[in-house]
Amino acid sequence: METTNESSAATIEKPQPRPTAALVAPHPGAAAMPRWTTGELADAPHFTWKKWFAMLGPGLLMGGAAIGGGEWLTGPLLTARYGGSLLWLATLSILFQVVYNMEISRYTLYCGEPIFTGKFRTLPGPRFWLLVYLLLDCGSIFPYLATSAATPLFALMNHGRMPNPESTAVANHLLGIGLTDKTALNLLGSAVFLLALVPLIFGGKVYNSLKAVMSFKIVTVFGFLLTLAIGYSQWGTWTEIASGFFKFGNVPVVRGEDLNGNGVLDAGEDWDGDGRLDATPEKRLQPTIDEDGDGVNESYADIDGDGRPDKFVDLDGDGIRDGDNVDNIFVSLVQGRGMPKVDLSIVALLCMMVAISGQGGLSNTPLSNYTRDQGWGMGHLVGAIPSVVGGHKFQLSHVGCVFRVDAETLPRWRRWYRHVMRDQLVVWMPACFIGLGLPSMLSVQFLPRGTDAATWTAAGMTAQSVGQHVGSVSGATWGQVFQFMTLFCGVLVLAPTMASTADGVIRRWLDVFWTASVRLRQVDPKHIGKLYFTVLCCYALFGIVVLIFIPGKHLMAIATNIFNYALGFSCWHALAVNLTLLPRELRPGWFVRIALFFAGVFFMLIAGLTTYTKLVETGYI
Repeated sequence: METTNESSAATIEKPQPRPTAALVAPHPGAAAMPRWTTGELADAPHFTWKKWFAMLGPGLLMGGAAIGGGEWLTGPLLTARYGGSLLWLATLSILFQVVYNMEISRYTLYCGEPIFTGKFRTLPGPRFWLLVYLLLDCGSIFPYLATSAATPLFALMNHGRMPNPESTAVANHLLGIGLTDKTALNLLGSAVFLLALVPLIFGGKVYNSLKAVMSFKIVTVFGFLLTLAIGYSQWGTWTEIASGFFKFGNVPVVRGEDLNGNGVLDAGEDWDGDGRLDATPEKRLQPTIDEDGDGVNESYADIDGDGRPDKFVDLDGDGIRDGDNVDNIFVSLVQGRGMPKVDLSIVALLCMMVAISGQGGLSNTPLSNYTRDQGWGMGHLVGAIPSVVGGHKFQLSHVGCVFRVDAETLPRWRRWYRHVMRDQLVVWMPACFIGLGLPSMLSVQFLPRGTDAATWTAAGMTAQSVGQHVGSVSGATWGQVFQFMTLFCGVLVLAPTMASTADGVIRRWLDVFWTASVRLRQVDPKHIGKLYFTVLCCYALFGIVVLIFIPGKHLMAIATNIFNYALGFSCWHALAVNLTLLPRELRPGWFVRIALFFAGVFFMLIAGLTTYTKLVETGYI
């Protein structure tokens, strides 16, 4: 069966058929999955600096998608409170994901199938893995990025005012109808969600549309943040963020600044940079007001009568809780102080940052789909998912296509793998670090150290502080422009990522059933675009229901905890796929095997720690 694909990279050289004995494709894994077909492996495009942009592939799209909830929300929230001291956890997460990304592409380069299909080929078979991955993919299904994007959009429409989802007062008017902040957020979240799905309908290949959207996002967001960083930040802020990615072993603790107990502010003890010694940690308070009548207290009382809810006992009246600090596990052990007592109240937020630094969860798996749609490796013979509008010339084979591994094809294979490695190391990985570092720079530069706020409260405070600082330097007009752009970038960061997340969910499952289902294997390959559009409509309906009936503040917490379990297990399963379904010559070496195994251990430990802290908080432990 002939399929159509095209690469945006340099022209792929198609090999001439060889007069050798016909290759019989193996039947890997479960008997319920169909046998591969066979073909010739084309050579990888030759990299030149003159054609570097044409060489960009899935790393560009996935790099743009990586600048999402973790980079714009949880990262800056942590750096506002602890500076760059805890960013080393994001470093581990991103590096482990680089290994995972290259390994799932390894499978696709060989057979043109995405890794998710390969996982369903392994024993005990597709029915078993269907149940497992339905549970692990729950986090990706929730449209939490749309509800997050609704908040900065609300602020843009209300002259910078951040919403209060708990308020029952009618404070907004849309089309002449009075709305509460909660209702307005639900409507805006639904609108963002639906608009984010529009690019998935046009462009020939769905992949091409997403790549164009992510290119615009990267240029706009990075351009603005670099302008702000270069023009209005201090060198110390840059070093604080950059060094934070390498401060391995730092953990959050609760303690005063007077480490030696001499009552004097010594060098290195002014943790929050306020110029005075904070000797006593200020006690945290518990919420005592049940705003929505669900039996759970979620709001704080105004104890000191200043008109603001009190989350801690503010002994010095500065509005910043004294006591947040960090300690280093390795230094503490060497000095004989034992293991530091970790502040468990911040663990959930740390694990959230780990979960969505880079991609997270099963959101990485579409990289192998995009590797196929780009036409890399055997993907040029398998095809791509077309958009319902403008994609009539594309189609997708139901099964993968493999090549004969011999002295002629092995060098080509190695060049393809280096091609993927370059895409990951030069494009995707730097995009992840820059995408986390630049937004975090905003909070370090423009918010007081120790700022403790809800996710978008901190983002709103940052936008306001940016406007005030720029206004004091360059004039009030520029201050308003930069405040607007900070909020606008928040929308631009989250909404397109919602599109790639939705596409990832749909294509993961559509690709699997396209191969595994006997009924779907009878469908003409050129109709895959119509089927994709049908599933897209069903997902849109599901997302609207979730956004209306599930509170937005719970969506990210639910999703990210599942993310870590999903990615940890997926690392081990991808390793199993490559060690059992690939020819021996193409399997990963021992270094990669060990790295991928420990990647799974890392994400599983993070997920388990989050679960443990939640059980402690709820009183089950």
